[in-house]
This record gives sequence, C-alpha cells and structure tokens, in this order.
Amino acid sequence: MGAAEQEETFSDIREGIRKLCARFPGAYWQELDAERRYPTEFVTALASEGWLSVLIPEEYGGSGLGLSAAIAVLEEVHRSGCNGGAAHAQMYTMGTLLRHGSEEQKARYLPKIASGELRLQAFGVTEPTSGTDTTRIRTFAKRDGDDYVVNGQKIWISRAEHSDLMVLLVRTTPREECAKPTDGISVLLVDMRDAVDNGLTIRPIRTMLNHATTELFFDDLRVPAENLIGEEGKGFRYILSGMNAERILIASECIGDARFFIDRASAYAKDRSVFGRPIGQNQGIQFPIARAYVQTTAAAAVVDRAAALFDAGVQPGTEANMAKMLASEASWYAADMCVQTHGGFGFAEEYDIERKFRETRLYQVAPISTNLILSHVATHVLGLPKSF
Repeated sequence: MGAAEQEETFSDIREGIRKLCARFPGAYWQELDAERRYPTEFVTALASEGWLSVLIPEEYGGSGLGLSAAIAVLEEVHRSGCNGGAAHAQMYTMGTLLRHGSEEQKARYLPKIASGELRLQAFGVTEPTSGTDTTRIRTFAKRDGDDYVVNGQKIWISRAEHSDLMVLLVRTTPREECAKPTDGISVLLVDMRDAVDNGLTIRPIRTMLNHATTELFFDDLRVPAENLIGEEGKGFRYILSGMNAERILIASECIGDARFFIDRASAYAKDRSVFGRPIGQNQGIQFPIARAYVQTTAAAAVVDRAAALFDAGVQPGTEANMAKMLASEASWYAADMCVQTHGGFGFAEEYDIERKFRETRLYQVAPISTNLILSHVATHVLGLPKSF
C-alpha cells in the first residue's frame, strides 16, 4: 500500500465497511451468482448499520454527510470484493425527493428510507426507443382527477423487484407542444407495493452479470397526484443533480474495483513462482500492475475533485462525467491486467476475479457511455459543434 493510500480519508467509515464486508466473503457472492439471487442479506446489513443513509440529513434520520463520505463507503465495498450495485441507488435516488419534494413528502418518506424500512432503489428513466436521449421519452402521465394515469415502457431499470418506491420520469406534455425539449417532463414517486399487478408489470432481464435489472410496462397505472415531485413539467432539471451524484458514486465503485484487482494481482505476483522465481519479479508482470496503480491514483483524484465540488453546492456535470469515464477505464484496465496476471486461475470462480471482471465491465456502458461523455466534453468544454 502506497503512502497516499495510508493517509485515507474517512478512515473510520472505511474500517466499518471492511468489517461489514468481511461477513460477506467471496463464497457468498459466488452462491448468489449461481442462483441469480439478489444480495438481500448484504443490502439489509448496509441499511441497518446506516451506510446507505449517509447523504440523508440528520433531521430525517440520516448521517447528514457529504458525497465525499458516500464515495468512501462504496469504494471500500468494492475494494473488499463485494458489490454495491444492488444498493447504491438508495444513496442518490432520494436526492430528487430531498431537493425538490414537499415538506410533507420528505417527512413521510425520508425517515423510513434512512432507517431501511423503505427501499428507494429504482430510478425509472431509460426507454427502449430513447436510450440516452432522455427528452424523447414516451411514457406519458395524463392527469385524471386526483391521479395521474401512466402508460408506457422503461428498460434497464435495476432493482425494481427489490424496491418499495421508484422515482419515475414521465412526459406530462408531448415534446412537440413544448418550447424546449426538456420542458413537459415530470417526476412521480411510485409506490411499487401498490403498483405491481395494478398497472405495472415487471419483467426481469437476464444479463452477463447478476445485476437484477428489468423492463417495466405501464398500462393505465394510477399514481396519486400528491406523489408529483415539484412542479409539473419541470422534472428534467430535478433529476440532473441525481445523475451527477450517480456518476460520481459509480466512479468511486470503479476505483474500489481497480484497487481490488491491483491488490489481488500484486499478492499473486509475489506468491506465484514459475521458472524458479516469483512472477512479480518479471517486468512483463510488474509494469502492467504498476500502470494500473498509476491510472487508478489519477482517476481517484478526479473523483475526489468532483465530489468536493458537489459538496460545495456546485453541479459538476463535466467533472462527474470525466470522473466516471476515467475511473471506469482504470478499473477495466486493472481487471484485464489481473486476469492476465493470474493466467488460468483468473477464470476460476473461486478466485472472484472473473466475477468482478464481469461486474466492472458494465461501467464502460452505464450509467452513461464513454462516447456520450466525450461528446459532452467536446461540446460543453471545448466549444466544438454538436453532432446530434
């Protein structure tokens, strides 16, 4: 471990997470993978010990800490060999409710989210025909008396089967009738316990990793109008800060993954002997591990910078995007390096490397692809013309 890592921020948080994760070793995750089962026990432990409520203000039962503390939680979860993807949305999805919900809504839901009594894990944005072009979503909510009636479809909505509440993005005015494409979009807080089989159908999607993602179908789902968050038609901007938080938090998970791979590769390279000496003595093994460490250290600095800006009240769209891109690329390089260092053992389930390899690959694509990040930097920072 290098000097920079020895001077860890939030060392008490990190130590607490290490102790928790020690109760969920590789064998636990391997069994989940084999059964395609949600890590209920792990998520329950995180929630009951207060780790998922660090961003919720103390007045609502949370810790009232900043994003910098939250990234310490998720980084350490991933460095320990666990996976925060089953629970991380509980941290950032509530931000839309916290920043834009009414006092009554916050008092009703946030304390129960903080205690773990309610899970707010689902974030319904993406649709099959719109992808990342959020302004073109078609799921529509029509006002009918005291309700909104919702019809449409969402895809890649993770944890929907394991969430009590969902933040749902809908159109309340057709795009062609709006002055700006971002107008006419609203946010509803959906109670999944009432919605399932009453207008909401959840269809699981099997993927290359155990990620509990789904497709959602809305057929005249009635949502109480009192569940509208903020003003009707203003919802697009309400979710932007949540998206920035999501990208920074997922970037921290990538840093944790990268450090997991570096730790495992370094240990193996010291212990594994071929041709009469440790393979770590060979520069062909040494240099990729060292490069992974350098890339991860650089990416972590950008993640920390983005989190600091967010905590200072700035919406760091560019920094959040760059942090997610750099961290995901560092983790993917480290993953590939770790498999190569282990040789055939890197493909064995019992080593956990192949599982983490699959898990960290996701973040080249989600929650936003690398190409979209490069487009953002090109047009918003460098002033280059948009291609779409």
